[in-house]
Amino acid sequence: MEKIRILVVDDHPVVRAGLRAVLDAQEDMRVIGEAADGKDAVEQTKRHRPDIVLLDLALPGIDGLSTLRRMRESVPETKVVILTIHEDPAYLRQVLEAGGAGYVVKRAVDIELIGAIRAVGRGERYVHPFMTDALVNIALGKEEGTPEGEHGLGALSRREREVLHLVVMGHSYQRIAERLRISVKTVETHRARVMEKLGLRTRADLVQYALRHGFMVQDIPSDRR
Repeated sequence: MEKIRILVVDDHPVVRAGLRAVLDAQEDMRVIGEAADGKDAVEQTKRHRPDIVLLDLALPGIDGLSTLRRMRESVPETKVVILTIHEDPAYLRQVLEAGGAGYVVKRAVDIELIGAIRAVGRGERYVHPFMTDALVNIALGKEEGTPEGEHGLGALSRREREVLHLVVMGHSYQRIAERLRISVKTVETHRARVMEKLGLRTRADLVQYALRHGFMVQDIPSDRR
């Protein structure tokens, strides 16, 4: 039996180890490599040309969506299955538009992930049942709009834009603080100011706004102000 060759991409070593154990235990699957960031993931995809890449959206450096696009451009025969915490329809829409072949949320059980990989391996697309309603709404053009503040992204400082980008990509306040070399309290303050300036109330509103404006796929230069 020819096995499905899989590259696992996640910045958490424990998560990668767990996924490898689950996938390698399947008779028809074999993990051929691991990557912790988008750049390495793209390079390994070019080098090994796996059948499927299992890709997290929240990655350091190149974000998951940009990584997906680069993979599709450089190795179009490789299929990409997104494994993410995000259950927001805006994420699903962006993944599908970027050429993703599968979308699985991390609260899914192992058997659902395995089923998704097998379906994609057969040439099908897979969207997790948790996201079925979102998929229907996208198909019907009924994705809900997002409230916007009067001044928009132009009203944000460089630091606020950095915090917005990292929050939308799913990073914790602690990780954002470490990455930007500021305190967790400062991260929370910047996030609150972003919400106020954009006229948003919830994190879901924030994610929708950022996705709508293509903000999450922009590379944001470092700035210490």
